[in-house]
Amino acid sequence: MSYLAPAEFATKMIDAGESKALMSTRDTVIRAFMAGAILALAAAFAVTVTVQTGQPIVGALLFPVGFCMLYLLGFDLVTGVFTLVPLAWIDKRPGVSMKALLRNWGLVFVGNFAGALVVALMMAIIVTFAFTVDPNEVGQALGTIGESRTVGYAEHGAAGMLTLFIRGVLCNWMVSTGVVAAMMSTSVSGKVIAMWMPILVFFYMGFEHSVVNMFLFPSGLMLGGDFSLGDYLLWNEIPTIIGNIVGGLTFVGLTVYATHARTGPSRPQPVAAEEKVSA
Repeated sequence: MSYLAPAEFATKMIDAGESKALMSTRDTVIRAFMAGAILALAAAFAVTVTVQTGQPIVGALLFPVGFCMLYLLGFDLVTGVFTLVPLAWIDKRPGVSMKALLRNWGLVFVGNFAGALVVALMMAIIVTFAFTVDPNEVGQALGTIGESRTVGYAEHGAAGMLTLFIRGVLCNWMVSTGVVAAMMSTSVSGKVIAMWMPILVFFYMGFEHSVVNMFLFPSGLMLGGDFSLGDYLLWNEIPTIIGNIVGGLTFVGLTVYATHARTGPSRPQPVAAEEKVSA
């Protein structure tokens, strides 16, 4: 598997953050668009498998194929740059300012949303024969997901909002662990195995991923889901994004940076008893 030690992949994380912050607008948007599209297609695949088999665990086991593909192709999810780019800013890498950080986050978000929206439209066409018939089983499932994860939270008020936020935190804890895990190996098989595990956890547990939701909720709106655009933004996307930022930074980026990139000084070795006597 060619495993890299934590100190080595911690440096790779900072380097990756610097590279993404300084990337051209064209490349940033193209890579983000493709990442959003591929992840959306993987989500559609997972929903299809779950509907056809009746077993959510099967869909969850297969969903990570999309994450692995987009990572190996060098495309970027906003959940990943939420974690990596701030490390380059904290490390004071040349040219990585707060403005550069926010620029990167904004461009990747727009690219991800555009890619996910295109796939949402394609899937809506497929499951309705170009909107000439009612949605099939998969289309109906896509519509109900949007309802349960917007109106469902709103019914619980502040408790629902807190639950949504925590699910966003837990999601990017796992997703960013997948991003970092891929840096632990120099082989394709090692990267895939390392990525697969945390992505499986996030998807099966129903945590909230801002980019997956960029596909699920527009799909639901196109397919007759009983919720509004305002419901989607207020009761899902915005709190999910905040949770994703907190989860990725707190539990992955800053943690790895603090203990592996900026390791604290070792404690002095205790003096042996015989040395004390001779002294």
